[in-house]
Amino acid sequence: MTAKKRLGSTAVARRSPCPLNASVEMLGDRWSLLIVRDIMIRGFHTFQQFAGSGENIATNILADRLRKLEKNRIIKTTPDPSDRRKLSYSLTRKGIELAPVLAEMVLWAASHEKTGNQALVRSLRHNKSAVLSRTRSLWSSTA
Repeated sequence: MTAKKRLGSTAVARRSPCPLNASVEMLGDRWSLLIVRDIMIRGFHTFQQFAGSGENIATNILADRLRKLEKNRIIKTTPDPSDRRKLSYSLTRKGIELAPVLAEMVLWAASHEKTGNQALVRSLRHNKSAVLSRTRSLWSSTA
């Protein structure tokens, strides 16, 4: 059984009406979250930057996840100002609203595993609201 939800003029079929299911279906998998991370934290904007991020995502999967994130209005594309044949990716307001979710995931993982980017972990532990406020203000101008 599928559930349909109206988003603007687009009907989206879901496996179930569960909010967690909707989140998982919109974000898809780890690659989607890592793309959002790369835009939000690393400031990546191009396909080549995402492809070189270090997790070794296959280019066909990267292209698919970028399309899916755009379809779900988490990211948007604009022509690259330096080469109009290429696309530049940025977060939408909906994508920016993932900042607290990603922050909690970072803190959760860091409390259970040995992780990298300890500067980010310390910042979030010390003053999460300030980090989130800076992130939102940084990206709000592009949404």
